[in-house]
Amino acid sequence: MSGERVTLSMDEAMAVVAAPGQTFEVVDVERDGVTNREFKNSPENLRQFFDPARGVDQTFLVYEDEEWSFDAVMREVDALGYALVHHYGIRPGDRVGIAMRNLPEWIVSFAAIISVGAVSVSLNAWWTEDELDYAINDSGAKVLIADTERVARAEAPCQSTGVSILGVRLDELLPLAPGVEHWNDVVIKGAAMPHVDISPDMDATILYTSGTTGFPKGAVSTHRAICQTIMAFSSGVAIQSVRQAPDEEGSGLAPCFILIVPLFHVTGCIPVMMSCFSWQLKLVMMYRWEPERALQLIERHRVTTFVGVPTQSWDMLESPNFAKYDTSSLTAVGGGGAPAPPKLVARVNDSFAHGRPTLVYGLTETNAYGPNNYGDDYIAHASSTGRTPMIVMDVEIRDENQRPVATCESGEIWLKSPTLIRGYWQKPEATAETIVKGWLRTGDLGYIDEEGFLYIEDRLKDMILRAGENVYSAEVESAIYEHPSIHEAAVFALPNERLGEEVACVVMLKHGKHLTKAELHAHLSSRLASFKVPTRVSFTDDPLPRNPAGKFLKREMPRIYFS
Repeated sequence: MSGERVTLSMDEAMAVVAAPGQTFEVVDVERDGVTNREFKNSPENLRQFFDPARGVDQTFLVYEDEEWSFDAVMREVDALGYALVHHYGIRPGDRVGIAMRNLPEWIVSFAAIISVGAVSVSLNAWWTEDELDYAINDSGAKVLIADTERVARAEAPCQSTGVSILGVRLDELLPLAPGVEHWNDVVIKGAAMPHVDISPDMDATILYTSGTTGFPKGAVSTHRAICQTIMAFSSGVAIQSVRQAPDEEGSGLAPCFILIVPLFHVTGCIPVMMSCFSWQLKLVMMYRWEPERALQLIERHRVTTFVGVPTQSWDMLESPNFAKYDTSSLTAVGGGGAPAPPKLVARVNDSFAHGRPTLVYGLTETNAYGPNNYGDDYIAHASSTGRTPMIVMDVEIRDENQRPVATCESGEIWLKSPTLIRGYWQKPEATAETIVKGWLRTGDLGYIDEEGFLYIEDRLKDMILRAGENVYSAEVESAIYEHPSIHEAAVFALPNERLGEEVACVVMLKHGKHLTKAELHAHLSSRLASFKVPTRVSFTDDPLPRNPAGKFLKREMPRIYFS
């Protein structure tokens, strides 16, 4: 019938969106012997995403009682860019660290660092002084931009290496340590952004991830990779619009995101913050996650998009005051970082007037882009992380000999996309192990069904996924072994309904030694971020179970020690 709208399949919708002449036109491009599908119209560098925001008076950032227009943000970006070049002597390729909670200055810092051709180094705000010390030294940062708490933790590491600190929202009356300066004394209003030539293959970001060897790895992305990622996320909106069924009803409101995850994580930085920056959307910022506060902000600002980890969706629904808030503006509720229980998927779908459940299987190494599940597809395949292939990503399941397996057979998940990192900072062996001929070895085990939906079954890495945070057992075990009373210890995951997984450990003490859980926590808290410290601890007088090769039988330990 004339005027009837036919719902398209995913493949048909991608073909429409990626067609020649369209905004998201896709072409095959070979680089260094690897062929990928890329967006033909992607900007060459991230500065080209920032520049159009100058002169735009509409609201960009809402933080507490502050509202920043796009133009106000860019005037601050320009002033900081000038200070980085002319006050601190930053040149293209230099590394500049950011260590703070979610503040407008985090976004200003990121945009300014990138715009002068430097490399933005995202440092986890939960890190201890030792962890900050490692990353500052490893990255070779020349300047650290930090808030009050992180300035205090980073003073000693920065003084020992001669790294300058630019303090954000410091108490103007308090004396400053050597090498620390106030933002308002350095970032001079009205200064112009210096001109810098930035090529697509220049490094743009380093995001640190937990390491399998006990030390974090710096995942390095180029301008090209992040530009392609932003285009990829934006194309997903276009694909869903093309596929939308005639009877599907949105909220009818202008897109507005709420920032509920840290900006130092790839999810907060790229799919949330950079999508809003590049497409000039309103971003409501939360300094820290509080479900009641999130509900207030969603109602007040008519937020349409909620991107976080499943724990946060769960917390919001469990709020005793959930029903009293108007959440009808929401059209997408979900995110990534961890699989969501099918029960939660159904609750999200049933609890919001227009909000549909969403999930993305993205990694730091893919700039958070990956197979995604949304709406009716997600309801019908609640255990799946999404359909494959993506518009600019191929997915394969491979066996231990790196050969693709048949449909529905299990193996390691491999990903190929122009959104991948170029490698790990100063770790060529780890890079070669993880990125093979343009393919990323995820370390996750799964399968693809007959419809192309990807399911994650397990992981090869000795890793715990706690509320979206990756915790590598080796890093925690390394810190435990620093205690003189420890004979041997093993760290592993226990299932947790809210967090997905929690960190557990079993400890055998040396003969004649004594140690309490509280004493172990105190020992670890000075060395590790709080989310890495085991919440479940078991002590044993017997050697931990091992296989014939001498490796711990970690799969058996939850049953043995915590059943």
